[in-house]
Amino acid sequence: MVRPLLFLSALIELACAQQIITPSSVLNISSCPITYYGKKYEQLYVNITTENFALCFDGFFKTQTGGDCLVGPTASYVTLHIDSQNSKLESQVHQEVPSIKASMECSLEFFMEYTNTTSVSADLYLLSFGKQAALFVFTDVTTKVVSMSLYVNTCVVFITTVYKNTVQDISGCRHSGTAYEPDTVVSSNPDTCSILTCSETAVLETLGCGPLERCQGNNTCVVDTTCTVTGPTVINVHGQVNSIKDRCAYSLVSIPSIPNFYLMANFRDRRRKDVSFLDSVILHLDGPGVHSHLEQGGTVWLNDSTLTLNSSSQLVHGVQLSKDQTGVTAKLSLSNLTISVFFDGDTAQIHLEGPAGSSVEGLCGNSSRSLSDLRLSEYSSTSCEMQYSEPADSTINCTSVTERCNLLKEAPFSSCNSDIDPEPYITACTDTLCKYPAVDGLNCQFLKAYTRACSLHNHTLDGWTSKTGCSSEAFCQDRTCSDHEFCGEKTVGGDTRCFCRAIFASKYQANNSLGDPTVCMQDSGSLTLVGCLLEDKGIDYSTLHLNDPTCRGQVDELTHMVTFSFNSSNSCGTEVTANNSYIIYQNTIRSQNYSSDVISRHDQVQINFSCVHSQPNINTATFRIRDCSVAQKISCGVWNYTLIIKAYTDAGQTQVVQLNSEVRLNQRIWVKLETNGLDGSMVTVVSDSCWATDQASPTSSPRHDLIINGCANPADPTVAVEENGLGTSSLFSFNMFRFIGGSGEVYLHCKLHLCPKEDTSCTPNCNAAARRHRSVGSKYEGEASISMSWTH
Repeated sequence: MVRPLLFLSALIELACAQQIITPSSVLNISSCPITYYGKKYEQLYVNITTENFALCFDGFFKTQTGGDCLVGPTASYVTLHIDSQNSKLESQVHQEVPSIKASMECSLEFFMEYTNTTSVSADLYLLSFGKQAALFVFTDVTTKVVSMSLYVNTCVVFITTVYKNTVQDISGCRHSGTAYEPDTVVSSNPDTCSILTCSETAVLETLGCGPLERCQGNNTCVVDTTCTVTGPTVINVHGQVNSIKDRCAYSLVSIPSIPNFYLMANFRDRRRKDVSFLDSVILHLDGPGVHSHLEQGGTVWLNDSTLTLNSSSQLVHGVQLSKDQTGVTAKLSLSNLTISVFFDGDTAQIHLEGPAGSSVEGLCGNSSRSLSDLRLSEYSSTSCEMQYSEPADSTINCTSVTERCNLLKEAPFSSCNSDIDPEPYITACTDTLCKYPAVDGLNCQFLKAYTRACSLHNHTLDGWTSKTGCSSEAFCQDRTCSDHEFCGEKTVGGDTRCFCRAIFASKYQANNSLGDPTVCMQDSGSLTLVGCLLEDKGIDYSTLHLNDPTCRGQVDELTHMVTFSFNSSNSCGTEVTANNSYIIYQNTIRSQNYSSDVISRHDQVQINFSCVHSQPNINTATFRIRDCSVAQKISCGVWNYTLIIKAYTDAGQTQVVQLNSEVRLNQRIWVKLETNGLDGSMVTVVSDSCWATDQASPTSSPRHDLIINGCANPADPTVAVEENGLGTSSLFSFNMFRFIGGSGEVYLHCKLHLCPKEDTSCTPNCNAAARRHRSVGSKYEGEASISMSWTH
């Protein structure tokens, strides 16, 4: 026979590496241990009897007790050769048994001769693949040679009939003394969705619902998980903690299978600039671009409108919205996934239920993206990422804070600890309260958040409020604050009000002011005070008024800003004064009980504010009497008005000089300078001086004065100033003249200024002294024209 001769040749060459097996041999195989149905062995017990040949791992074979054995017909001659590796055998095993994927480590080769047949021999290999193993039997005949039984304990797990060559996987698993082949189910409990399997690679595995799932019965798992956002902390569905350091908007939940659905959180500062808190939750839905904003106080905005909610569920764009004394709930179903969002103004809890395998991304989910990637700039302010630092609060006792937070590991909270890990909540509690004062309900916020997370998993923590001194109701419910405010406690455990956010208030505190600078217009002024800053000072805005007690502040219901103002319709006691080239409007905000006495038994407020306007300059313009009139718009600083000049031939100012009007020498002419756009109750127009030249330039020569210091030139008896400094127009008259030897044109220039109405010193005080007559020439032949320009 070919095979025995080949084997004998190899046996001679490798005599030092083989062992001849006696009828009862104990073999050391530690150099090539074999894992047989889940157990690793480093010894072999070989029995050769008249009845059988047995290779056992745990003692000599006995028919009654069995063992971990391979049992076949008896052999007359057996040898063992240990080899490190055999690539051909490895390749064939991988081809025949695909479940064995590991690399071959070593092999045990048994050569056997059977005398009860016609000189038949066989090679039996035990091949080690680490945690797996294979039995390979080779012979050079095609007819049946042997039948082998594989025992585990007392049970025969497999019987193989060997022909020319046979490969059998001897990997497997053991459970409760029973062997299981790879890729089989060991046990199953449909009620708990627990399945024990022997994996394809011969590893005993317990399968069940995932960490985000619960068993619904009948081996059905569903997603059932909660994400909690409280204070500056996000506790995601895996119990991992993220702390938000800035005041930006972040993605909490997004579902890859549901495009254009986002759940976002906005973080803002409160009493300190360096600690941020969850401020609002934004639910974005696909379709019409629906944005639902859940804010502090139980306020819910749908796009730009507020909703009125109660405990009865209200369906709005597919979202069920309701509100009770504990907070606001928004619930919706998307692609078999139900998302419930609860927000009490301080804490948001997102509960997700749906089919197993649902993926959740964002801060609440499995996202591996960084915080900066999850930041939503389109929903954040431009400076939201700026970091602030403030001195530590010396009043905080971190040891006491830690003891308070650790209540979550004591009864009644401890009854929930097995389902909801308290450590992330304790971390969030201590990290926040060790640097931020325990005000505004913060002492209970994290305990309340843990309690509600437990309730979502059917744990009722009876007596937690009495043990902690907390309330289950929402803090600041139904109190609405403006964007620059937050709701907090006036006193710990007392009434609530709207406080200024720290960053917003800092710009006023730096200047020791209560509001913004005065806003000045041409005939009005206003000063806006910040409502929350007034409350910080204990000032009731309703007791404040201007000089005129009937003029009180107007409150903006959205911003809570209080504005005091005066205008041309109501001066509110505004005092108007002039100082050189300035006009000053001044008023005072004062408390109702304000007194100028030396002592007072009441809090008093006095806030002066004023508007200072430079007197405007008027540009030069040209007026020809026969052009009817000239109008010029004046814009200088806050002053915006129109100056109109007209010439008349009658004292009643009814006959306007027209294009074809003829003006003769010594004819009486009335000139009116009138303004539109000035408040006559606040200011007057004064013509300081007017003079005439025969050139367009006001500095040309010769020159003839008509008005000097607001009064008629006493050297020209024909000049009469009829209105000046009494209102927003002036009127004067003179007899027409011309310059001797001049061009025939007369240019008139006037210098004007504005004066406070109440400043009587601005009105010219003209005496009635005799005036010298001026010389006038003969009658002006032809059409006379007058060009006029003015400045002030």
